[in-house]
Amino acid sequence: MRETKGSDLNLDKRISVSAETLAKLLDCGRATAVKVGTECGARMKIGGRVLFRVDKIKEYLDQVTEPAADPDREAASCSRSIR
Repeated sequence: MRETKGSDLNLDKRISVSAETLAKLLDCGRATAVKVGTECGARMKIGGRVLFRVDKIKEYLDQVTEPAADPDREAASCSRSIR
């Protein structure tokens, strides 16, 4: 079996990535990357190769990410509750 060549294409331009590249993108282990990719429906098999669709991963992460809290608003609500 021949080794797969890496791509020089910018990650922003890629349609799909391998599990190893997905793990690097997500800054997690390979098993976690595969779990996330599978859960969000981004997993696809081409021949014997398993790849993950970048657009589906981004869409999934946008849906499950909690919005950042406004630090000024939280500080104000904390000071009110302390009084």
